[in-house]
Amino acid sequence: MAGFWDYAMSISFLLVAFFCACFLPITAELQRLEHPVKADGSLSFLVIGDWGRRGHYNQSDVAYQMGRIGEKLSIDFVVSTGDNFYEDGLTSIDDPAFEKSFAKIYTAKSLQKQWYNILGNHDYRGDVEAQLNPILRRVDSRWLCLRSFVLNSEIVEFFFIDTTPFVDKYFLRPKHHTYDWRGVLPRKEYLSKLLKDLDSALRDSTANWKIVVGHHTIRSIGHHRDTRELVMQVLPILEEHSVDIYINGHDHCLEHMSSKSSNIQFLTSGGGSKAWKGDIGKLGQDLLKFYYDGQGFLSVELKQTEAKIVFYDIFGKVLHNFNISKGLFSTM
Repeated sequence: MAGFWDYAMSISFLLVAFFCACFLPITAELQRLEHPVKADGSLSFLVIGDWGRRGHYNQSDVAYQMGRIGEKLSIDFVVSTGDNFYEDGLTSIDDPAFEKSFAKIYTAKSLQKQWYNILGNHDYRGDVEAQLNPILRRVDSRWLCLRSFVLNSEIVEFFFIDTTPFVDKYFLRPKHHTYDWRGVLPRKEYLSKLLKDLDSALRDSTANWKIVVGHHTIRSIGHHRDTRELVMQVLPILEEHSVDIYINGHDHCLEHMSSKSSNIQFLTSGGGSKAWKGDIGKLGQDLLKFYYDGQGFLSVELKQTEAKIVFYDIFGKVLHNFNISKGLFSTM
C-alpha cells in the first residue's frame, strides 16, 4: 500500500510541477548571462529584427551583407529584436522553419557567433516554448532565446525585455490569431514582476552603458507608431535610470529618434525581410534623426566612453551613422 501512495504522490508532484512551469508566471529574478569583451576592452555586434521568412523578401540579401559587415567589424555576437519566424512562430522544436529561416540563411563565418534572441508578437502566435527550448541549441549552438534577461559584458549591460504581453490588443482584439500565453498568465502579475525586475536591475547596474532591447517600439513614426503601453509603463523606468539606448524591431524599417526629455536614443532595426510599408506617421515631441522605409540592419561598436552606430541597407550601403560619447551626443 505504501508503494501505491508513494507512486501517487510522485505523479501528483509531477503534475503540479508541470502546471507551474506552463501556467504560472516566472518568479525568479531576470536571468543573468555574461559575454566577454575583446582584448582591447571593446565590443561590437549587429542588430536584426523581423527576419524569419525562409530567405524570401530579401532576407538572404540582408543576411549576406550582415556577414560582410560582421567580418569587417569582427563582431562578438548578434542581437535579434524578435519576430524570428513568420507568420506564426514555430510549430514545435522539429519545425523545419528553424533551419530554413535561420540556420541555412545566416551561414557567413562572421555570423557563427552567439545570437541573443527575444520574442516578437508573431513568435507568440506559434509554440513559444519551442523557441525557448534549449534543445534548439543542439540543432544550432548559436541560438539562445529567453523571454527577458540581462547580458553583462563589462562596459555594457543589456536588458532584454518581453514586450508582447504589454500590448492590450493581443488580449482584447486578437483578430483571428491565437497567442500562446503559457508562462505569461496571470498577465497582471507577470507584467508587474517584469517591471519590478527591470527597475531593480537597472538601478543596481554600474555599467558604463545601459542598453534595453525589446520587440515593440517605444518611439516610432513607422507603421506601428509608438506603443502606448510601453510609453506609459516602461519608458519612465528607462528615463529614471539613465538608459542610453532602446533598441526594437516590430516596425519593418530602420529608424533613429532621440528624446527631448532624456538622453535615450531610440533605434529601430526591423528590416530583416519584408518591409516597405509606405506608412509614415507625423513626428511627435521627440526628434527624428533618420528614417528608412526598407530592409537592412544596424551595427554597434562600443568602447568605454564612446559608441558608434551605423545603419545599412541590403546592399551594405551606409544610410546613417552617429556617435555617442558619455555626456555628449553628436551626429556625423
